[in-house]
Amino acid sequence: MLYYLFDYLDKQFDFFGAGVFRFLSFRASMALIIAMSVGAIYGKRLINLLRRLQVGESIRDLGLQGQMEKKGTPTMGGFIIIGAILLPVLLFARLDNIYIILLIISTIWLGLIGFLDDYIKVFKKNKEGLSGRFKVVGQVGLGLIIGLTLYFNDSVVIRKYEGRINYDNVAATPYHDVKSVITTVPFFKNNELDYGKILPFVPHEYEWAVYVLVAIFIITAVSNGANITDGIDGLAAGTSAIIGLTLGLFAYLSGNAIFANYLKIMYIPNLGELVIFCAAFVGACVGFLWYNSYPASVFMGDTGSLTLGGVIAVISLIVRKELLIPIFCGVFLAESLSVILQVYYFKYQKRRRGIEYAREHRLFKMAPLHHHFQKTGYHESKIVIRFFIIAIILAVFSIATLKLR
Repeated sequence: MLYYLFDYLDKQFDFFGAGVFRFLSFRASMALIIAMSVGAIYGKRLINLLRRLQVGESIRDLGLQGQMEKKGTPTMGGFIIIGAILLPVLLFARLDNIYIILLIISTIWLGLIGFLDDYIKVFKKNKEGLSGRFKVVGQVGLGLIIGLTLYFNDSVVIRKYEGRINYDNVAATPYHDVKSVITTVPFFKNNELDYGKILPFVPHEYEWAVYVLVAIFIITAVSNGANITDGIDGLAAGTSAIIGLTLGLFAYLSGNAIFANYLKIMYIPNLGELVIFCAAFVGACVGFLWYNSYPASVFMGDTGSLTLGGVIAVISLIVRKELLIPIFCGVFLAESLSVILQVYYFKYQKRRRGIEYAREHRLFKMAPLHHHFQKTGYHESKIVIRFFIIAIILAVFSIATLKLR
């Protein structure tokens, strides 16, 4: 909103200082600062409100050190994250940008799904929360919206320049915009994959269905991965901040014709605006960490974790880096795989050697992975910091893949 106001003041009245709102760096910096401030300052008020409403976490005794001390800690803190994202985005981003529109929809959509789950757990006293199939239906619905929009919307294109770019006047360089379902493949010289050619037996006119299925799978997988990761103080919020920073850099490079040409990556027009959303996303996560770091004063609940994971998935699809998700979302992947492997290993041992043997000989002491390390004797704050270090290493490696081909 402020972008349009100051753009009008600059053009009509040559208002002093109004032109600074044209700079992406300024608007992204302000979005980051305001998001952190909203989380850190107004988060306390929301925590107090949640306490008055007795919106406390019910804890199932898993035999973990310090676990029962967290009983009654306010949950649904994801509203802090959602508010801290949306406010600066509405203030500083261009709201006619299709990518910003999709991310606002995604944030609200997944926030509502997470809220319903938390509401059932807290107020209906049902520890299972929202039925898994209803969660999946919500995630599939969002995947349909994102996939179909990215495929059919005329504003979603890749720009190909004809010949070398004129760096003195990029706008004067001849180009043509291409509608395509091409994405980035890491480690290959010609690092592009066309979803329309993955299944050669699928006719060209139905390639949209392949792309939509990919979008649904990615959104469902990453949002659930973040949800599983949110098990100890600060882990999901801090990891998401690192991933958001990585995606913001990808958006900036792919949205800048000069950098995209230098790095030999696809240039996506109007993608630069996504940097503002990523800045707000990172700021919201950091602001939430002010209260969610050990010992946590508030938990994000599914309201926050589903939103964080889903938004990361949508941004990855928009910047066409979804095939890098196993790397920069490696922490989410490890947490999810630990649960899957634990379940299948238990079933395998139960079938071969019986239920008693299966219970005593598990693959992990407990799943997800962070609980395994807690059972091993590590303090949760040490686990979180080490997971952060791993997430940073994976983020740096993901960025390095821009030249590793």
